[in-house]
Amino acid sequence: MTKTIKVTYLQTVIGELVLGALGDDLCLLDYRYRKTRESVDLRLQLRLKAEFAERPSDVTAAAQRQVEEYLAGQRREFTIPYLTAGTAFQQDVWEQIALVPYGQTISYLELATRVGNPKAVRAAASATGANALALLLPCHRIIGSGGSLGGYAGGLETKRHLLRLEGRGGAAEESPACTQSAQPLF
Repeated sequence: MTKTIKVTYLQTVIGELVLGALGDDLCLLDYRYRKTRESVDLRLQLRLKAEFAERPSDVTAAAQRQVEEYLAGQRREFTIPYLTAGTAFQQDVWEQIALVPYGQTISYLELATRVGNPKAVRAAASATGANALALLLPCHRIIGSGGSLGGYAGGLETKRHLLRLEGRGGAAEESPACTQSAQPLF
């Protein structure tokens, strides 16, 4: 029997998010219209051996509340149980991303170094971009060595917004437009 990832959507100041739960774990918290939506969704389905179904769940409801609190400047950490679906290297990268504290950033080089291969900067950046749990695994906190923003699934304006939010510890004043154009798989 195929497992089900229960999916809901949340409209926020940083764009529409898609949230997915498999059992008691969040496995998807991402930008609904990101350019690589289809490949992220396919990876989740294949690795978790599950299909998407639009249905509410207690896990996605709790995640929605925590996202809203975070975006309002009222939460610094997420406490939702989660699971990731990726290669061993991706899992290592995501584990290190999860350790970057609120209000701090590290470079892609530092991230690659933390996973044990400082020469794998591009691979670490690619794994960062494949993250299906935006905000919860805060890939917006990963930047270029020279201070450039690098890339971000939610767009650079969204990344700036999140870094401003964390930099001053309160809700950011501007609402960036969600500019992704790809359609979701489900």
